[in-house]
Amino acid sequence: MSLNVYLQKLRVTSVFRANYTHNVGGMAEAAGIYKHVWRPEELGITKASELIEPLRGAIALMKSDPPRFISLNPTNGWGSYDTFLPWLEGYLEACEEHPDATVRASR
Repeated sequence: MSLNVYLQKLRVTSVFRANYTHNVGGMAEAAGIYKHVWRPEELGITKASELIEPLRGAIALMKSDPPRFISLNPTNGWGSYDTFLPWLEGYLEACEEHPDATVRASR
């Protein structure tokens, strides 16, 4: 018999990193993904795969009724439907490419 010992360390590597203003929180809420995006830990979300369907649904909803979501554009001009939607699409693409990635949101 023999003994093998290992000291291992996993290197944390970001595969996606993005920032967006909280001023569109109302828009995210109307799309049903506020907590998914800003507070995933409150929903028990830990993996990117868990965000795929909610993001797909929100994107489809936002695309189906642009006037509804445009009306929620922040009055201060920081954030908009026209920039938040592509941001969400990029987030979804990253989740699809890296479904096993750990999700972390910092506010």
